[in-house]
Amino acid sequence: MASSPRAGGKRPVVSPAAARPRAASTASQHAPADPRQPISRGAGARQRVLQAALEVLDDDGLPGFTMEAVARRAGASKATLYRHWPTAGALMIDAMDATFQPFPVPDTGRVDADVAQLLTAFVTLLEHTPFPRLLAAFIDAAERDPALAALHADLTRRRREPLLAVLARARERGQLAPDLDPEVVTDLLTGPFFYRRFIAHQPIPPDLVNDVITHVLTIPAPQATDDHAADESTPEGAPARPNRPIHRRSSA
Repeated sequence: MASSPRAGGKRPVVSPAAARPRAASTASQHAPADPRQPISRGAGARQRVLQAALEVLDDDGLPGFTMEAVARRAGASKATLYRHWPTAGALMIDAMDATFQPFPVPDTGRVDADVAQLLTAFVTLLEHTPFPRLLAAFIDAAERDPALAALHADLTRRRREPLLAVLARARERGQLAPDLDPEVVTDLLTGPFFYRRFIAHQPIPPDLVNDVITHVLTIPAPQATDDHAADESTPEGAPARPNRPIHRRSSA
């Protein structure tokens, strides 16, 4: 989920919560840790290290992501970091996992509205946070380290769960075809945004969320209750309405 060139220098690391309509992050969340201040104990100290880790990854990429660099940015000792994270890869995973949490599962009563809410939040994450650059470095690291790749797969799986939950619930409610495959549809719904951001390096058009939902989701039309209603569903002489794509589970 390669990144486009950065503009305007280092940007602050923000949570995916910024993708939802909430108040702006505070200045303290945006400011890097003061390297002169020794790290203290507790949750606040841990958060400082995680913030510093993402800042180092954002600034220096994978080659510059070392325990020494993170310790220096956080104002901590390497020994302190190694007491909590055995490797730089483990620290990277923890920092990404803690900072970019899965989105809440919406329930508006309409599957298209729920999916649109999740995809819109995802577009905000891709366009207005350092997440794409951090993820590109993260994927690079996972390609080189099988243990990190397994952790990355688990992190990715948990971030797919909100969309999978929305699709499964809509299927149970009869809003989607009963044999729809949520895993395949999740790939189809999110793929265009990954492609434009990481492969094509193109901006995401404002209408892409609605266009993707229209082309991917199959919302069953009301069935005719009698022959008369069936005759009226397609006026005489009019072309039959094309079937929309149905993404079913494989029988294999």
